[in-house]
Amino acid sequence: MRELVSYIKFDDKGLVPAIIQDDKSGAVLTLCYMNKDALEKTLETGLVYVFRRSKGRLMMKGETSGCTQRVKSVYIDCEGNSILFKIVQKKAACHTGYFTCYFRKLGKDGKLTYEGKPLFDPKEVYKK
Repeated sequence: MRELVSYIKFDDKGLVPAIIQDDKSGAVLTLCYMNKDALEKTLETGLVYVFRRSKGRLMMKGETSGCTQRVKSVYIDCEGNSILFKIVQKKAACHTGYFTCYFRKLGKDGKLTYEGKPLFDPKEVYKK
């Protein structure tokens, strides 16, 4: 799996977008960014690691919430500039408690509606 890293074209900041998709339902859960370390750690452990741009650090998805993502399969796009991970999601992927980060749907009237219900209360999970 480490060979995959050699096929990836990281951007000028050393990052590549990674799409996270639920293997069972096919739902797109989130878009995150990985640097080389995050990608290698993901491939080594089978758990999704990301580079948190806002914090400037490597982080395992779910390290705070316990909502981890186990990798089932990995795909790269035709040009090597993005990655798709099909995963098994433990509980919810979104830090707001929803299963997917894409729970807000834009209607033809221009208004947002929410689909689904939160699976956990972020105030309880992310106590400071």
